[in-house]
Amino acid sequence: MKRRNFVYQLGITGLSYPLLSFGTNADFPVFSNEKTIKPKALKKGDTIGIVSPAGAIFESEPYEIARESFEAMGLNVKFGKYTRSRYGHLAGTDHERAEELNEMFRDKNIHGIIALRGGSGSARILDKLDYKSISENPKVFVGYSDITALHLAIYRKTGLVTFHGPVAVSSWNQFSFDYFQRLLFEAESLTYTNPQIKGNLFTQTNNRIRTIQTGKATGELLGGNLSVLTSLMGTPYFPKNWKNKILYLEDIGEKIYAVDRMMSQLKLGGVLEEISGFVFGKCNACDPGGSGYGSLTMEEVMDHYIKPLGIPAFSGAMIGHIDENSTIPNGIKAEMNAEAGSIQLLDPAVN
Repeated sequence: MKRRNFVYQLGITGLSYPLLSFGTNADFPVFSNEKTIKPKALKKGDTIGIVSPAGAIFESEPYEIARESFEAMGLNVKFGKYTRSRYGHLAGTDHERAEELNEMFRDKNIHGIIALRGGSGSARILDKLDYKSISENPKVFVGYSDITALHLAIYRKTGLVTFHGPVAVSSWNQFSFDYFQRLLFEAESLTYTNPQIKGNLFTQTNNRIRTIQTGKATGELLGGNLSVLTSLMGTPYFPKNWKNKILYLEDIGEKIYAVDRMMSQLKLGGVLEEISGFVFGKCNACDPGGSGYGSLTMEEVMDHYIKPLGIPAFSGAMIGHIDENSTIPNGIKAEMNAEAGSIQLLDPAVN
């Protein structure tokens, strides 16, 4: 798959492996939406823990770059004890990767946690996480792509607000850092919009938004990587209540017919009929593939599933496997404007 060609460059992929078993933590009580937990804001001098819940990285330079990036933000860095481990393509065994994340949440000296990278394998540790400790030690937790599995499970089991955003080895440019800092350090109720850059052209050609259905919608933000999100449907780690949610999605390297299949799953599973708004980010290298002549376009797929809902919706948001990747909170109320292509947080995401 083309997805694999992006692994080295981006340090992440959206591919997920099947959930293996549920274990006792699957029975940890599902939180009520009235019990949303916000983590504390980060500040300079805090220590951020870097974990590897999914794929491994075998070269030393990405670790150095990750450390230097967070030190440039004024943060201290502590790598998990298994970040350099290896079990096949994974960064250690399932037990090691789960233990590493559990220990980071329990460690009182760690103020925030970020995934080193995505890849695949996060779903394998969902039944091994200590959700009670996570709920009792709320912290900023950031990552995207395959890390979507962890975001959804933590949301379902604890109500903790987590953040779909760059991983430690992402390209920390000014755009990504600006959203990260204002959201997690300064506790701003951000407005997310695409950069308005025309250059010497008469109109904007890059990072355009497309309005699928006009209007404004209010609801809790919830979403992530499309393929990972749909792979959790039917498990105890998939959010049960999608009523009045603003669903945001992104992906990479998926064929259009596969995106169509996953959108169909969301429709048949009753998710789409519950949401109040819809935002699609980027879907890099999502092309017709083997379907060849006669393939639907990505626009046709989105219009087919979203337009009949009659809810505000747009695509092209700065969410996904891109350098200019926004940090988006799960579980925070927001208002989206489909014509403006904007998302306005109605509350700060951190205390």
